[in-house]
Amino acid sequence: MVMMKKILLSICLLSVCLVMSSWGFLGHKTVQQLAIYELPQSIRSFFFKNKDKLVYDSPRPDIRRSTESTEATKHFIDLEMFGKNAANEMPMDWKTAVKKYTKDSLLKYGYVPYHVIYMQGKLTEAFKEKNKDSILFYAADLGHYISDANVPLHTTVNYDGQLTDQKGIHSLWESMIPEIEIANYTLNSKHTATYLKHPDQAIWKAIRVAAALVPIMLQKEKEVSKSFTDEQKYRTQIRRGKPSKSYTSEFAKAYAVALKSSINDQLIASADLVADFYYTAWVDAGKPNLEEINKEFSTEDNNSLNEELKLYQKNGLIVNDKLISKKASPVKEEF
Repeated sequence: MVMMKKILLSICLLSVCLVMSSWGFLGHKTVQQLAIYELPQSIRSFFFKNKDKLVYDSPRPDIRRSTESTEATKHFIDLEMFGKNAANEMPMDWKTAVKKYTKDSLLKYGYVPYHVIYMQGKLTEAFKEKNKDSILFYAADLGHYISDANVPLHTTVNYDGQLTDQKGIHSLWESMIPEIEIANYTLNSKHTATYLKHPDQAIWKAIRVAAALVPIMLQKEKEVSKSFTDEQKYRTQIRRGKPSKSYTSEFAKAYAVALKSSINDQLIASADLVADFYYTAWVDAGKPNLEEINKEFSTEDNNSLNEELKLYQKNGLIVNDKLISKKASPVKEEF
């Protein structure tokens, strides 16, 4: 009986995470996998060998949100709460930001760009120590937070359209539409991992790009809504015994058309930046030889890597059933 209660509690907690998760599990897992292909050969084999674990663990910070009270504000930053031009004027380093806004304010209104830099430091330390478990742990978490920084509604106090009578737009943009449209996305990039002389500038640039998309997102939702009645736009589902209102698939598809490639673009931008941060951490750690902790990389592994690289370059991962996030999973998000 006790075991059954624990199982039910775990299911409930996971359900909460699925509703509130950023980029959805599919998005985070996809970003994580794509980033690996962009890494230089010197570290790509290590990450590829551990690809399944990295992809599986990529949503982990969202799961922690339901059990750790300090986790949530690591995923976003409500820019408006720090001034009209906060995206351009906020200090890039944590200590200066604390002096200007106080630690309490940052912990309350979000601090994802600062947490990204903190996690970058932890990954660098793990590389220096050649600690395989730590490298994989911090890499998965770092990738998650970088991806969150690329989500527009993670940069605004109007995070779910609740202030503009558009409640639900958060999961619509980052979860529902990708689930429906990902087969039509371009899931490759010409980008190769680049060393970041100023990682703080890189993550703040991502924040500014994401924030600039917010007005367009909200505007397009309003425009598309004019062609739908409430019955056509929304549907009611029962979640955990209570009615829950969400957008219909028909509306999501129409909204996706109006947004053009913006969601796809942000997903790829996330993967590009994750690869850059991984590479930068490795270089800053002194370029440790990862083969020493990846000795089991076999000829078969190398062949698999080369095969997937070719498919990635041709945007053929989904067609050839190589995108892990689209494979059968014991838990699936509800739409």
